[in-house]
Amino acid sequence: LCAKFMNRFTKEKVNPLIGAAGVSAVPMAARVAHKVAQEENPGNFLLMHAMGPNVAGVIGSAVAAGILLSLFG
Repeated sequence: LCAKFMNRFTKEKVNPLIGAAGVSAVPMAARVAHKVAQEENPGNFLLMHAMGPNVAGVIGSAVAAGILLSLFG
């Protein structure tokens, strides 16, 4: 929904599939986003673009876990 909202106000469009790849199911969410994009347009190659938010989600989870461990551990 955020990508669709951003696309209304920006000149360059944001692909909403990239947001779907931010789920921490590494690397399955990125593969699913890539496969859906390929079904829509065979010229789409989103796998590496989808892995960026995918890995960022994992790093964010690790940082959050480290903070919680330092506070409550």
